[in-house]
Amino acid sequence: MGKTRTQPLPATYSRRVSGVSGRVLVVDDNRVIRQLIRVNLELEGFEVVTAADGAECLDVVHQVCPDVVTLDVVMPRLDGLKTAERLRSDPRTSHVPVAIVSACTPYEVGSGVATGVDAFLAKPFEPGDLVRVVRQLMHRDGRERGERRDGQEGPSSVDGNRQGAGCAGRPGSSSSPSGSSSSSSSSGSHCPGSPSSSH
Repeated sequence: MGKTRTQPLPATYSRRVSGVSGRVLVVDDNRVIRQLIRVNLELEGFEVVTAADGAECLDVVHQVCPDVVTLDVVMPRLDGLKTAERLRSDPRTSHVPVAIVSACTPYEVGSGVATGVDAFLAKPFEPGDLVRVVRQLMHRDGRERGERRDGQEGPSSVDGNRQGAGCAGRPGSSSSPSGSSSSSSSSGSHCPGSPSSSH
């Protein structure tokens, strides 16, 4: 006996919107910063989904299937560094590029590099630098990403140059006391099929 579907399936985040450059999951506990990042990326044609902290990021990431994740470091419940570590350890999200958008203290940068963060952008940032970092992560080719995962290259700073543990507008540095940050490694994101969720 055949079955008929009476209701259409809901749209999911893995379905791309025509004309959109890519999907970015923006994670920051400051509502003003979230909105600032969102507006600047949407003006450049990106689809943006936001989360207020690392725990919410992990709750929605499999439904959102982002091409890039931006993470603040100091957040309630789950900070950016721990969130990046979780994203990296999950096979479903280990390939998603992660950018830390924070104060970028030496500790944050060093810890982020160790976790596998792809890029760093220091606050306060120029909107153009934000867009450039996101675009670079989105368009990074597979071979470069493979080298990044093998530890042969360091993460990108704002200008896209490899700088060990460099941060936007800051000299490279690998580790030091103070601060905290977050992370992720490479690649365009195609999540396994998952239910829809919106933010």
